[in-house]
Amino acid sequence: MKRFATVALTALAPVSWGSTYAVATELLPPDRPLFTGVMRALPAGLLLTALARRIPSGAWWWKSAVLGTLNIGAFFPLLFLSAYRLPGGVAAVLGSAGPLFVVGLAALVLGERARLRTVLAAVAGAFGVSMVVLTAEARLDLVGVVAGVVSSASMAAGTVMTKRWGRPEGVGPLALTGWQLTAGGLVIIPVAALVEGAPPALDGKALLGYGYMMLINTGIAYWLWFRGIGRLTATSVTLLGPLSPLTAAVIGWAALGQALSPVQLLGMGLAFGATVAGQLFAAGTKSEPAEPSEPARPFSSSEENDRNISMDLTDGPVRR
Repeated sequence: MKRFATVALTALAPVSWGSTYAVATELLPPDRPLFTGVMRALPAGLLLTALARRIPSGAWWWKSAVLGTLNIGAFFPLLFLSAYRLPGGVAAVLGSAGPLFVVGLAALVLGERARLRTVLAAVAGAFGVSMVVLTAEARLDLVGVVAGVVSSASMAAGTVMTKRWGRPEGVGPLALTGWQLTAGGLVIIPVAALVEGAPPALDGKALLGYGYMMLINTGIAYWLWFRGIGRLTATSVTLLGPLSPLTAAVIGWAALGQALSPVQLLGMGLAFGATVAGQLFAAGTKSEPAEPSEPARPFSSSEENDRNISMDLTDGPVRR
């Protein structure tokens, strides 16, 4: 039951990411994907870091920079480049290949066994997504394809290394998420300035959209994602990825009036079934134990608040 609750909460992250397209098209300024990436990552990262009241120390300065670049700073621009150069369906299919990268990297780096049934679940999920989003008019562009593949590989490497490095003693997922989002946002700023120029003027609708993207779509979603990586295997977490394009398709049907064909409905069923099967297959695989907590010591009231917020509903003695 405890594992089911962890999986369900982690799944809320890709479900939230599935709303990105609808929010971007309905509320945000057009043709500013990199500025949107900055607005998603940097304010959320600074807010979470402030709430956690912890900053990196020692090796975690460069580790946070590496993880933030892989998960955010490189992933966002490459993802947007792929989306601009390719039809949305092709870009989504390339993104859905991410679990296959994680399965391979987790076997090499973490020693997680690459079971055939897990690989088949990842392939079935990607195939189901392709049935939902691909159209007969889809055309390939080499730069877009490379960007899409590298973006998936970047996020996969970030997921595996987040699991590999864990967290510093006494630091919860709230602080770790804040560090990564801050680092990733800082990486995107110069790219956005070079490619898109000065920030656009923002009206009330755009501020509402960016507020949602920052707090829900990024801050809470990535906290849930990294929290899940800490408690589950890397493969189990990444197999939840197809929920993002599936959510986007449902929102497009329910809120934007987009029709769903029988083939798309069949693909949705296949992708969702593969996601559930992947979690059942991973249920018997043990994750690494939690990072040890700091030794007990007296706290002042402010230090106690700091620790409570930073640990952030964390695992304590629970084994992941």
